[in-house]
Amino acid sequence: MRGAVLHGPRDVRFEEREVPKIIKPTDAVLRISAACVCGSDLWPYRGIQSIAQPTPMGHEYCGIVEEVGSAVKSIRPGQFVIGSFFASDNLCPACQIGYQSSCQHRELVGGAQAPLLRVPLADGTLVATRDVPSEDLIPSLLTLSDVMGTGWFAADAANVKPGSTVAVVGDGAVGLLGILSAKRMGAARIIAMSRHEARQKLARDFGATDIVTERGENGVARIKELTHGIGADSVLECVGTQESMMQAISSTHPGGYIGYVGVPHGVELNGEQLFFAHVHLHGGPAPVRRYLPELIKLVLNGKINPGKVFDLTLPLDQVAEGYRAMDERRAIKALLRP
Repeated sequence: MRGAVLHGPRDVRFEEREVPKIIKPTDAVLRISAACVCGSDLWPYRGIQSIAQPTPMGHEYCGIVEEVGSAVKSIRPGQFVIGSFFASDNLCPACQIGYQSSCQHRELVGGAQAPLLRVPLADGTLVATRDVPSEDLIPSLLTLSDVMGTGWFAADAANVKPGSTVAVVGDGAVGLLGILSAKRMGAARIIAMSRHEARQKLARDFGATDIVTERGENGVARIKELTHGIGADSVLECVGTQESMMQAISSTHPGGYIGYVGVPHGVELNGEQLFFAHVHLHGGPAPVRRYLPELIKLVLNGKINPGKVFDLTLPLDQVAEGYRAMDERRAIKALLRP
């Protein structure tokens, strides 16, 4: 079996890898229907996040169950399933309150940019659709594995309600699907922060009412101007840098909410500044598993079409071009077909 392996900065190779197999009785092995490149994959790709050894890549997946371990009860071969980037038992106290990405027995699911994938804790991690979906629905269902689930968590964590004014920091796939999520949750006004024409267009398609091109202090000033000097009710931070986090905090009115889902790199918060900002701050790795049943229904019923976020489709063996295109911002998100 051949799959994507990162050897070092900007060095992704499609090469021979060990064929996944059942290791524990709670495992399942999937045949991947579609995979993709995630914005968070670009951190190690760019060398900002170091790797100790050649690393199989990919954590977003959907596909057909090929094989299950002897202890797996709710998932069976032949089903189409979607799972999260964190495997969870869906039974522990953290899972029971909806934070499966902090499961006491969680395992990171990796190596999905390949034809086959082993998923641990299959019963608690995977959600099956009633029938095998049509090909045209695969891209949207794939987004639920991470970017749509993460955008939804950002909006949920930011307490988006009907009538809310929402600002979204970040115009990558997660930020764009945060806009879609906020729209679905009833936000009346959604301010997208973006400098890129193609992303601005998709942001408006997903429900953005305003576009702000400024960043940093100028971006904050523009949001304050658009909100009569007060700031947004809810801000979705979908980047993970110091500038994006400070922009999110400063753009939120006192008593407002920030949902932060950008993987932090070099983010440090000043305690006194945060104390006097008077904002609610909630985020972390998205508990995608909590939202999967609801989001699957929304996709299958035609209520949302998050698959529009894919603007580049490549055969899996051209995965390196997918990374290059996203790194160079020639693509928002690359879909990979085995």
